[in-house]
Amino acid sequence: MAVAQTAAFTQSLAATASSDEAIAEWYRSTAYDTLWTGADDVARRSAFLTAIATAKDHGLPVARYDAAKLTRALQSAETEGDRGRVEVEMTRAYLAWARDLTSGALEPKEVDSGIVREINRIDPKVLLARIANGDPEAVLAWLEPKSVEYLQLMKAKLGLEALVAAGGWGETVAASPVQPGDTGPAVIALRDRLVRMGYLAPTASASYDRALQAAVTSFQLDHGLTPDGAAGEGTVAEINIGPEERLKSVVVAMERERWMHIDREAKHVWVNLPDFRAKIIDGGKTIFETRVVIGKNVPDQRSPEFSDEMEHMVINPSWGVPRSIIVKEYLPLLQQNPNAVGHLQVVDGRGRVVSRGSVNFAAYNARNFPYALRQPPSDGNALGKVKFMFPNPYNIYLHDTPSKSLFDKEVRAYSHGCIRVADPFDLAHELLSWQTDNAEAEFEAALKTGRETTVKLKQSLPVHLVYFTAYPDQKGRMTYRRDIYGRDAALWGALQAAGVELAGVQG
Repeated sequence: MAVAQTAAFTQSLAATASSDEAIAEWYRSTAYDTLWTGADDVARRSAFLTAIATAKDHGLPVARYDAAKLTRALQSAETEGDRGRVEVEMTRAYLAWARDLTSGALEPKEVDSGIVREINRIDPKVLLARIANGDPEAVLAWLEPKSVEYLQLMKAKLGLEALVAAGGWGETVAASPVQPGDTGPAVIALRDRLVRMGYLAPTASASYDRALQAAVTSFQLDHGLTPDGAAGEGTVAEINIGPEERLKSVVVAMERERWMHIDREAKHVWVNLPDFRAKIIDGGKTIFETRVVIGKNVPDQRSPEFSDEMEHMVINPSWGVPRSIIVKEYLPLLQQNPNAVGHLQVVDGRGRVVSRGSVNFAAYNARNFPYALRQPPSDGNALGKVKFMFPNPYNIYLHDTPSKSLFDKEVRAYSHGCIRVADPFDLAHELLSWQTDNAEAEFEAALKTGRETTVKLKQSLPVHLVYFTAYPDQKGRMTYRRDIYGRDAALWGALQAAGVELAGVQG
């Protein structure tokens, strides 16, 4: 009888696993030994069911690895055929859990084409070998994200869920702007909301006094707003966003953090697009920071998200106009007037500058225009005086700009996709200081030549272009930014579609 049961189990397992080659190959390689349903699998099974019961805490789709459902399936299995099917069901759940927890529940490129981050998925064979041969609790703990930022986001998630359950931050502020010195219902509503948000100590004051002004300023700093202490329309709009919406931002940030497999201690450049700032972080501490301008919020100009390595800088760069800009913006102008955009050189396929008079621009269209356009080094060059290169398929880099006034704006999305830097010379000095004792002098000497000069970095520097609308600062305090490209809204929608649910949050 036992042989028949074993044959029935094997046949059922093989048939159920046949639709998934990785699982089928694993069981063939182990002669259909069990991972979950055998007499010796109690510890592994128990540890796994305990682990996946925390799926909601991680903001993951519970139904993919539903502990209660698997437990019922185990308890209701009456035949060896039933047991074979449950065995495969648990293995599928384990692989889904391991994949989602280590590298995200979504395929980001499928949600937004601007998220071109490479996601490192662990080979299923490795995951199965680890759980089969290792201590199950240790293996399941190894799967969990270890970054401090992830743990802080999870803490914020649980805190926001408790806030939602307790009624949130109270009444919203109905009127704006609300200014220092004002009194009345709007000031009281602002006061009460900031008290509940933790920005102001409980007070009976009904006027927009210095304490309230300081609380507004603190809120503005945490939300990327101009810290003027006045509750203008934009500030009030952010104050009125409830914990339900902030919770969605945190859950999306946890998913994004699961995509990030980086060395947090290593020196790196961190450009958080919705924050409009670039930082150099070393050993977890910010050692350089500057404002940036990012891509416009139009489909083909939004700055993408990815990681790469900065290899060199170019002092006095020429600007090779991207093909998309040539055919969309400049070719129509040249067809109307061959002398238009006179600051640009017309360059043939061999890199030679050609006379505009020799080109019949009207004879070409966007598909067959055979020339490039280039702006030589100059004070008015679109790239300014220096660019910082991390070669990538998207032709994105950091650079100077002659358009300095844009850095004074609160929302800075004006470029064609590259990252314009407010303090490019200071950034260059910082980078060069790591490899020479005369960083400023050497940079200035190259600058004064007026010639295009490439300076190689002796050690490449990781660059991370990221998009976090919710992220802890270096003290662990949550900060928030506007979803300028709508990417987080799209990711939240995709997480919902995958089955992510949050307590008390609708829509």
